[in-house]
Formats: sequence, C-alpha cells, structure tokens
Amino acid sequence: MTARIPPIQCLLTFEALARLRSVTQAAEELCVTPSAVSHRVRQLEQILGTKLFGRSDFSLTTEGSEYLAHVREGLAVLGRFPGQGVAQGKRKLRVAVTPTFARSILMPRLRAFIEAYPEIDLTLQVSIPLLDVVAEDADLMIRFGTGRYADVEHLCLLTDEVTPLAAPAFLREHGPFDTVEDLLAAKLIKSPLEPWRTWFLAHGVDAPEPAEGSSFNDIGLMCDAAAQGLGIALVRLKLGQPWLENGTLERLSPRNVPSPHAHYLCWRTGTMERWECAAFAEWLKKSVG
Repeated sequence: MTARIPPIQCLLTFEALARLRSVTQAAEELCVTPSAVSHRVRQLEQILGTKLFGRSDFSLTTEGSEYLAHVREGLAVLGRFPGQGVAQGKRKLRVAVTPTFARSILMPRLRAFIEAYPEIDLTLQVSIPLLDVVAEDADLMIRFGTGRYADVEHLCLLTDEVTPLAAPAFLREHGPFDTVEDLLAAKLIKSPLEPWRTWFLAHGVDAPEPAEGSSFNDIGLMCDAAAQGLGIALVRLKLGQPWLENGTLERLSPRNVPSPHAHYLCWRTGTMERWECAAFAEWLKKSVG
C-alpha cells in the first residue's frame, strides 16, 4: 500500500503557521479563514499521527521541527521549474548589513542559519550606518540609527550600552582615567556613530564633542584604532566584544550608559510575503535577542 501524501494545502499551511506563529497572519498570507488554518493543521496531524505544535504560542514539537525541515525542502523542490538545476532552484536572499554588526554579531551565528536553511542562498552586502547607504536590490536591510524610518517597515533588533575602551598599553602609559575631567583631557577617538556627548551627559557634564582627534565612521575601525593605541574609544559593548575577549581593548570604567542608537531590521512593504525573508527575520531576531 502506498503511503498517503498529505494535501499540499496542509503542508503550505503548516509551513506558514510555523514561520509566522499566528493563525491570523497565516490565514491572511494564505487568503483563507483562521478556522481553515486550524482545520488544515489538525488534518495534517491526523495524517501523520503526531503533534506538530506543542503550546499555544505555536512553538514546534521535536517531531514538528524535524518535519518542517522536510516540508520546506519538499516545497523548495516543487518550486523549481523544469530545466532548472539545483543551484537555480535555491531561493535567493540579499541582506544589506552594517560592517561591525556583520563581523561581531552576524558572522559568529551565520553557520546556524545556513545549516537550518540549506535551500536559501544568502548574499551579504555592506551598508553604511546612519547615512543609510544600502544596495537598492537588497531584500532586507540592517540599519543603525534612531529607528525613525518612514520609507520602510522595521523592527528593533539590538540595543546596546557604551563604555570607554582603550588598549592596555595606552592605559598603562597615560592612565588612570578615573574622572570625566581625566577623559576630557585625554586623547579621545571620535565617531558620529557614538558621540562622546552620551557619556558626558550621563555623568552630569554638558561637554561638546572633542575638537581634535582621529574620527571613524565604522565602529570596527574605531576599535582597531584604539587597539593600536591611538586613543580612547566610546564603544558599544556587544559590538566591541571580540576586542574585549582577545584582550586588545580594556574597560576604563565599570559603568555602562545606554546608546542613543540601535540596530534595526528594515524591509519594503510586501517583502515578508516571501518565506525566505520571513524565515531570516525570525531567525535573526531570535539569535540576537
């Protein structure tokens, strides 16, 4: 007897509900009623003889997670047209990402995404923070700024705190820097991405940005400059973690101050209708949250 193959609408509904974790959103995406979504999932569970969702938040059971991988692989195969090779059949996803976020946050986690979604070919493109210079053909954009983006839909990915960092040798030669006055008299590295005003105001001092000193519009380059002993940098701790871990930078103060900026995932209206975009967004938010 041939094994029964579940109806395609049940598989599509299962994939959408697993990705969106909302009956209402899955119904809107599939253009059906919420009750139809629930009915199709129950039908699929009856055919398989196992529960796919464990709780009311639509988190997957172990069997559900395993089956979801098979379903996505099968849907990807069915989405290939005759004459297409395997590589042509993969879903293409282009993400514009700021440089230091890519190095410090995304790259250490990226292998997990590639292994979870082998049917997606991911292309990373560099964007410029604050200026919002991104590749026009990017599907998703990771921006760094205030979050006031009228041209795109967005969600906050990562907030952070700042603290001054410097090379150990620099601290030995020029330190200690125990007070704000010590810092104001020190060689400070500047960046429009992390204004020193944030740190000074948090300490009750309304000081302007340093008039002199090197300036960098990339956090990674600023950290590299500080690690080379060029001065003291005000650094976001999550982005600066690689330099702290390898000992090339050290903290000057035990205090952290909230940064006025954050990283946001941005997309144009309609982008999340493509499952590969929604899958990356969901994975990224969980990974960095």
